[in-house]
Amino acid sequence: MRLISWNVNGLRAAVKKGFEDIFWALDADAFCIQETKLQEGQIELDLPGYESYWSYAEKKGYSGTAIFTRKTPLSVSYNIGIPYHDTEGRAVTLEFEEFYLVCVYTPNAQDGLKRIAYRMEWEDAFRDYLMGLDLKKPVVVCGDMNVAHEEIDLKNPGPNRGNAGFSDEERSKFSQLLNSGFTDSFRYLYPDTRDAYTWWSYRANARANNVGWRIDYFLVSDRLRDNIGKAFICPEIMGSDHCPVGLDLTL
Repeated sequence: MRLISWNVNGLRAAVKKGFEDIFWALDADAFCIQETKLQEGQIELDLPGYESYWSYAEKKGYSGTAIFTRKTPLSVSYNIGIPYHDTEGRAVTLEFEEFYLVCVYTPNAQDGLKRIAYRMEWEDAFRDYLMGLDLKKPVVVCGDMNVAHEEIDLKNPGPNRGNAGFSDEERSKFSQLLNSGFTDSFRYLYPDTRDAYTWWSYRANARANNVGWRIDYFLVSDRLRDNIGKAFICPEIMGSDHCPVGLDLTL
């Protein structure tokens, strides 16, 4: 089963940059997107053979997640079931026979860590949500998790220490999530691979020079580790400041 995740940084803009051609070329069984930046009815996509499930932010042009799936899920839920956290359209969960698939767009701590307190609350609530699912069946969670976990996960760790996405607080919460029973699929297969990034600033020719960050992930419940067939990053695919990431699961 092939799973793809991509922060499209505005789906309407991505469609103008070839999103549909990319979608078909990646040939996913389930395709998860983040930062759709739209409301219901604001886009028409013709993706025959796929069902779509959307979580919208109350604020227009902001956040938003969606999953396109070939296989009809057993159940669907939106957000994480806590009203305080459920206004920004940050999660979609599909239940399949073998596992739960969760698409997430984690809140950004913002410049100067202005939103770090909220980010910490979200991290705890989201971890509890995933652990609750994991009690029922294994979980695959993917998306823009807005943190480079270790120094190997960004080009310039020194100057970025303490900045949003590489603060001690965010990295610690990511470690806590992994220690709660989840595996970073890419690092599991490639523990020492460097220069493997999923996001680049639009400034200073960052992408051309591969000055990036790895902040998009596929995590799996530890008991799915042996089912990881392939974990991959597609830096050659343009259309957003992020690139798609993928996971092949053998089930």
